[in-house]
Amino acid sequence: MRRPFYRVTEEEESGIDMTPMLDIVFILLIFFVVTASFVKETGIEINRPQASTATPRETANIKIAIDANDNIWLDKRKVDERSVKALLERMHIENPQGTLIIQADRSSTNDKLVRVMDAARDAGISSISIAAEDQ
Repeated sequence: MRRPFYRVTEEEESGIDMTPMLDIVFILLIFFVVTASFVKETGIEINRPQASTATPRETANIKIAIDANDNIWLDKRKVDERSVKALLERMHIENPQGTLIIQADRSSTNDKLVRVMDAARDAGISSISIAAEDQ
């Protein structure tokens, strides 16, 4: 009769191999990181005007801000008015279903808001909203 090449102890038999479970957890982690949509903030604090008909919108993927000094902010950095259209085009290509929310300070001029809206329309963005505080 042959003897086994190695001797298996009872302690080794009753153990559970965790390697397959760790592989699945790692794959799920990668899946969630890749598919997660990251919220992009404008990077400055805006004193928004109040509106009684304001409704919350959680699906905006592009946010742009106009501060009280009519400076335009996108992704926590100040941008030149001439480059707004190109930046919005690039962001719209990355996410074609994305909507734009313009956060204009109540002290900013209407002219700057209209220029940003025109640049967004020229970039191909059709869903544009203006942020307001609920009364």
